Amino acid sequence: MQQSYSRLLGIVGKPNTGKSTFFCAATLATIDIANYPFTTIKPNRGIGYVRTPCVHPEFKVQDNPKNSLCLDDTRLVPVELIDIAGIVPGAWEGRGLGNQFLDEIRRADALIHIIDASGGTDSEGKNCKPGEHDPIEDVQLLEKEITMWMVTILKKDWPRIARTAEQDKKGIAHHLEDRLNGLGIKKQCINEAIRKAGLNIDKPATWSDADFYRFIDNLRRISKPLLIVANKIDLPTAQANIERLKKLDCTVIPASAEAELALRRAAEKGLIDYKPGDTDFTIKYPEKLTANQIQALERIKEKILKTNGSSGVQQAINTVYFKLLDMITVYPVEDPEHLSDHNGRILPDTYLVPKGTTARQVAYIIHSELGDNFLYAVDARDKRRIGEDTVLKDRDVISIISTKKRT
Repeated sequence: MQQSYSRLLGIVGKPNTGKSTFFCAATLATIDIANYPFTTIKPNRGIGYVRTPCVHPEFKVQDNPKNSLCLDDTRLVPVELIDIAGIVPGAWEGRGLGNQFLDEIRRADALIHIIDASGGTDSEGKNCKPGEHDPIEDVQLLEKEITMWMVTILKKDWPRIARTAEQDKKGIAHHLEDRLNGLGIKKQCINEAIRKAGLNIDKPATWSDADFYRFIDNLRRISKPLLIVANKIDLPTAQANIERLKKLDCTVIPASAEAELALRRAAEKGLIDYKPGDTDFTIKYPEKLTANQIQALERIKEKILKTNGSSGVQQAINTVYFKLLDMITVYPVEDPEHLSDHNGRILPDTYLVPKGTTARQVAYIIHSELGDNFLYAVDARDKRRIGEDTVLKDRDVISIISTKKRT
């Protein structure tokens, strides 16, 4: 399978919350998982999938995916995940593995924050009695650490940057985009953060310290969107904490990474029928399982899937891409009549692109030469021509016509 990644998703959180278990459940990577802090020292990278209904049943064809998978009419689009070392208080000052943690965060387009919803790990990631620790403090910790890290990047030179922006009339966003290039923060994010903070964009030198910190906090929210995964939902103390977490200004997905990993491993061995994100599973060969294994699977079915609707792992990944990053799927083909590429493969590729992407922008995503020589595109559903500035919709199937090549 040819792979194409549209965004890098960071898996973050304090030590010992199930962060690496979530990563393994999403990617089936084999890494160290242990019940003590800092099991993850170097970041682990792997491939997870965004799950979306495939378009091939609508067209009544059998597809031949190249850059993705199609299982039972479900298209699984590969995305890259990174499991980042655990964060502890003072990470922005270099405490623990703070420098490494924050250096990896700069590469991520969005973050999944794994929380121990049971309250069974303290602020350092050490085991404590379930219910003893408040998981809301973990949310506040991560937000503070990332905000303070971004503050340190800009604070020292802020007076000079602000004065220069006012004097040369290029605008503060122009100067900050250059300075924050390593964090992947674009001008539109900076302008939106200034607007949300209610500040005068033309007079940054007049901002107070409180204004500056408010701007940075908004910039953190916009440029590094964050999803909370309330993990360990099977523990008795978790449910009350999940309800409290849902009252925060963020999206919360209840989950059991341990349950998802068990299901993925069983499916990998052919013991059960299960796809990531399914609401149920079927045991295929009960004779190959011990009584304890069957009991464990039935417990997952009753306590996790029936109660929660899913394990939450796949739901979390989909929520990041379709809600936080606001992306859609597009299927480019060469032949709009047969929905195929030049090798005859039907609906070979699926791309995740930001909502608002145009036909020509998709051409550039496929290949720069295709974008440079773009003439028009053809909508495979009604065979009408669409122009370069046509904004595409989710599940669009298009053929791009260029002066040199059609795809």
